[in-house]
Amino acid sequence: MNVQLDFHALLPELLLTATVLGVLIVDLLPVRKQWTAVVGLVGLFAAFVPLLTLGFCESLAFCEETSVRSMFDGSYVVDTFSLVLKGLFLGSAFLAVLISAGYLERGRFWEGEYYFLLLCSVLGAVVMASSRGLVTMFVALELVTGPTFLLAGWRKGNARSNEAALKFFIVGVLSASVLLFGMSLVYGTTGELTFAGIREAIVGLELADPGFSDLPLLNIAVLFTLLGFAFKIAAVPFHVWTPDTYEGAPTPVTAYLSVVSKAAGFVGLLVLSYQAFADLRSIWGPALWILAAASMTLGNLTALRQDNIVRMLGYSSIAQGGFILAPFGAAVYSGATGAQLEDAFFATVTYLLVYAVMNLGAFAVVIAVAKRIGSVDVKDWGGLYQYAPGLAGLTLIFFFSLAGVPPLAGWFAKFVMFRSLIGIGEWSTIALAIIAAVNSVIAFVYYARVVKSAWFDPVPEDVLTGEARSAQLAPTLGLAMGIAAAMVLIVGIFPSVLSELGEMTKVFVAGF
Repeated sequence: MNVQLDFHALLPELLLTATVLGVLIVDLLPVRKQWTAVVGLVGLFAAFVPLLTLGFCESLAFCEETSVRSMFDGSYVVDTFSLVLKGLFLGSAFLAVLISAGYLERGRFWEGEYYFLLLCSVLGAVVMASSRGLVTMFVALELVTGPTFLLAGWRKGNARSNEAALKFFIVGVLSASVLLFGMSLVYGTTGELTFAGIREAIVGLELADPGFSDLPLLNIAVLFTLLGFAFKIAAVPFHVWTPDTYEGAPTPVTAYLSVVSKAAGFVGLLVLSYQAFADLRSIWGPALWILAAASMTLGNLTALRQDNIVRMLGYSSIAQGGFILAPFGAAVYSGATGAQLEDAFFATVTYLLVYAVMNLGAFAVVIAVAKRIGSVDVKDWGGLYQYAPGLAGLTLIFFFSLAGVPPLAGWFAKFVMFRSLIGIGEWSTIALAIIAAVNSVIAFVYYARVVKSAWFDPVPEDVLTGEARSAQLAPTLGLAMGIAAAMVLIVGIFPSVLSELGEMTKVFVAGF
C-alpha cells in the first residue's frame, strides 16, 4: 500500500484530532469546564481554515499540487466534493457547540465528556467525506454514530433519554450489521476494497460474462449495503427510531443528529452509489426512488398529527430526507446522463447544505423558547411575539424556510430539486415531482401552524406568569441563532453564494 501522506490535505483531520485531545486535557485541568467548549470552537474554526487553502490552492504560493489528492491506494481522496462536505460538517458542528454551551451549563451536565464525544463524531464525519474504500468508510461511519449513542442518553436521570439511547443503540447496531454484511459480500464478489477498484472489477466481470449484473449475490450485496445507509438517514421504512430518539435526547444532540449524522449517511450513500455501484444503477435506482417517495409522504403526513414540536421536527427530518433523495434517485432511475445527472447531483448537495443551516436554526429556537416557557408543545407557543418578539421572528424565519417560502433559503433548495426533476422529463421524474409538490403543501401546513401559534394565538394562561418568561438566553445560543438566520436570509436573497459550492461538487459525477 502507498502510505505517502499529504499533510496539507490531511490538515483538517489533524487539527480536529488535536482539538479532541485538547478538550480531554482541558477537562482534566482545574479550570472552569466551559473552557472545553471554547477549545472545541477554536479547534473547529482552525480545522475549517485549511479547507479554504485546499479549495483555492492554485492562488497560493506554497501549493504545488492542485489536482485530486489521493492517499492509501485511492481509499482516501481529497477533492472539491469532500472539501464542500467537510465544510458542511465543521460549520454544522460549530453551530451545534454554540447551541450546546448554554444548555449544558444550565442542566449541570458533564461538559468535558460531552464535547469530547461530539468532536469525535465530527471527526468521523470529516473522514467520511474523503473515504473512498469499504474499510475507511465503515470505520468513519461508526466513528460518527458510536459517540451519539452515549450523547442521546446524556440526561441520565430522564427515562425518555434512556429510552432514546437504547432504541438508537439497538437500531444503530442492527444497521451496522446489515451494512457490514453487504460490504463483505461486495468484497467477496469483487475482491476489491476501494470504490474505484470495485467499479473496475464489476465492469471486467460484466465484459467476461454479460449476465453477471443479474447475479443474485451481487444484487443482495448492493441492496444490503444501501439499506444499511437507509437506516442512517432515517429513510422510510427504516425510520422507526427517529421520533423517540429525537424527543428523548437532549435537544442540542437532536439538532446534531438531524444534520451531521444524517448528512454523513447521505455522503456514504452518494459516494458508494456514484463510484462503486455506478454500473449497477438498474438495481439501486428504483430502490432510491421508492425510498424518496415513501419518506416524503409518510414523514409529512405523520408530522401533521404532532403537537410536540421536537417530534414534529423529527418527522420533518424524515420528510426532508426524502426531498434530498428525490433528484438523486429519480435521475438514476430514469437513466439520465451528462448535464441532467450533474444537475440532479447539484440539487441533492445544495439541498443538503441548505437543510443543515435552517434545521439547526429551528432547533436552536426550540431550545430558546423551551427555556422561556418550559414547553415544546405548539399550543404553549401561543402569543410568543408579545413577550419574545425576537424569538417569534426567528421562528418565522426558520420554519418558513423549512417550508420553502421565498425569500428564505429553503425556496432555493426546493427550486433546484424541482428543476432537476422536471428538467429530465421522464415519467418517473415527473411522477416524483408531483409527489414532492403535494408533500411541500402538506409540510407548509404544519410549519405554518407553529408560526400561527407564535404570532396569532393568545398567550396561554399558565404561560403568563412565572420567572421563565424573563429568563435570559445564553449568549452562545443567541449567536448560533443569529449566524443561522443570517445565512438563511443571505442564501435566500443571493442564492449564487451557495450555488458556487454546489457547482464545485459536480465534478464528482464525471464519468458516471
